[in-house]
Amino acid sequence: MNRRLQWDIFCKVIDNFGDIGVCWRLAADLASRGQTIRLWVDDASALRWMAPAGCEGVSVLPWPQDGEPLDLDATEFSRHPPDVLVEAFGCEIAPDFVAACVRIAGATGIKPVWVNLEYLSAEGYVERCHAQPSPMQGGPAAGWTKWFFYPGFTGNTGGLLREPGLLERQAGFDRAGWFQAQGIAWDGEALVSLFCYEPAALQGLLAQLARQGLQGRPVRLLVADGRAADAVRALVDAGSKRPAISYLPLLSQTEFDHLLWACDLNFVRGEDSLVRALWAGKPMVWQIYPQHDDAHQAKLQAFLDMLQAPPSLRAFHAAWNGQTGPPTSGAGPAQLPADLHAWQAAALAARTRLTAEDDLATRLLGFVAKKR
Repeated sequence: MNRRLQWDIFCKVIDNFGDIGVCWRLAADLASRGQTIRLWVDDASALRWMAPAGCEGVSVLPWPQDGEPLDLDATEFSRHPPDVLVEAFGCEIAPDFVAACVRIAGATGIKPVWVNLEYLSAEGYVERCHAQPSPMQGGPAAGWTKWFFYPGFTGNTGGLLREPGLLERQAGFDRAGWFQAQGIAWDGEALVSLFCYEPAALQGLLAQLARQGLQGRPVRLLVADGRAADAVRALVDAGSKRPAISYLPLLSQTEFDHLLWACDLNFVRGEDSLVRALWAGKPMVWQIYPQHDDAHQAKLQAFLDMLQAPPSLRAFHAAWNGQTGPPTSGAGPAQLPADLHAWQAAALAARTRLTAEDDLATRLLGFVAKKR
């Protein structure tokens, strides 16, 4: 049984809610294991639909904007100082908060374990950098140490977010009942979820699904609210061929998992939905967040290597992510294969390998216990 600790997790919402999505899943997972969480976030608005029921043991607090004072008296900070500090995705904790931690540590002699939670990648540097120290050279906490904690796909990384009992809940999932509860008309079509940015290959995908369906069956496309829905509507309004489409409302994290479980093929984007698609064990396509220097392409290739993706899945990812290069690079029109068996086999094999590893919260709890 893990000792109950006070965790302060800091999150800045940069774009598309991926940061807050990961931080909320982590906070809720740790709370379910008996931990107490203060989640500091500069924009918590997405949690109204992402986690409408909240979570016992998790308090959501506003991260002050530049120049605004930090009101620690309202958080019972003095009675419950942090045992663990988590900076998510390179954000920096407010200096006032750090100074308060230093004052309490001076009185008690106990420093919090300070973790810098990094972005997910399958690249080789993750194993080299995971759990490495980063001594603080200046500021109120000079002389303290931060620790890099890298989520990842191997035993030498921080693992992936996977709450206890996830696969058992999926095994008991009622697909038809879920569609009925969502008010989605389903007449036995093949189901494809779409959560994406605005890939240039989207028009071709819509035309292919409309023309030939998926594995010999007509398709119903389930489109996530936001940028994906806007991109599809723009193409449909311009007269592009399309399959049957259901536009979805904003889904809670639980309902988004259900969507991935229900579909025969999932298109996802970013980090949080990628991990949930892996656990779903269905054929999947990932649109990685693009970077101006194309650094995301190396990250994408490392992921496909981890997935042991077959050639057709690699070629589709190249087209879906706008990869350019010589003919041997695999880049070209995004074409779904007639049979998704190889994609399905790769997804299930990857899930089997990954579920044999400890999850991120388990590894993080173990890491913190060793550093206290």
